[in-house]
Amino acid sequence: MNSTPDIKSLLSSGLNWTADVLFPPACPGCRLRVSEPAALCGECWPKLRFLERPWCEALGTPLEHDMGEGALSPAAIAWPPVFDRARAAVAYSGVARRLVQDLKYRDRTDLARWMARWMVRAGAELTAGDPLVVPVPLHWRRFLSRRFNQSAELARAVARLESLRFAPELLTRVKRTRQQVGLGQTERAENVRGAFRVPDRCKPEIRGRAVLLVDDVYTTGATVSAAARTLKRAGAARVDVLTFARVLPGDFLPEDQELI
Repeated sequence: MNSTPDIKSLLSSGLNWTADVLFPPACPGCRLRVSEPAALCGECWPKLRFLERPWCEALGTPLEHDMGEGALSPAAIAWPPVFDRARAAVAYSGVARRLVQDLKYRDRTDLARWMARWMVRAGAELTAGDPLVVPVPLHWRRFLSRRFNQSAELARAVARLESLRFAPELLTRVKRTRQQVGLGQTERAENVRGAFRVPDRCKPEIRGRAVLLVDDVYTTGATVSAAARTLKRAGAARVDVLTFARVLPGDFLPEDQELI
């Protein structure tokens, strides 16, 4: 009788037990111990503000009243977005800010698969139709200093959950932009103008396809708009945007800036 699988199972259980003892899982929101990695405790979970319908069909921002299918917010009517639709899982406040901060600045890449689950829930209509999943890229110099791209980690997890093609090579960042922190909406747009490029060899893959552009936080939309414009110029049939969090009107406070 072959006992190898049993031995492997015992070894795996022993390693997991040791890891839990040495590095007990903690709630990303408050650092209290929890039952499994990346799980939120009972106090932090209700503090996440999930974005639900009714929302603006184009921007995904919540609407005070249900105005029917296809309703647009005043902002979307006044300034139609370059992309087709945007959706976000949660409002960028409280615990959501902490999750983004931990992923982006504290190397908590293990959070990506949990955050992606909520993103998939919010963007169910965007993942239909077999879109190419493309993360907002970092400039190579920033990538070297940070060692990973948080948007790519989220995009990879979304693609895996929905059995979609993860295609980070389809969009590159050719301009080393300033940090968007502290910039106004017009300055942000100017900062990322001409920042992205679709490599010539990749244009045939994009032409006529739907693209799901993934980022961690939607602030003013300047970055995803610049990226979406580049993808559409390369021939993408449509570009939808999916982020973990979204800054809602009135929520962008000075103390939030360092986390974006």
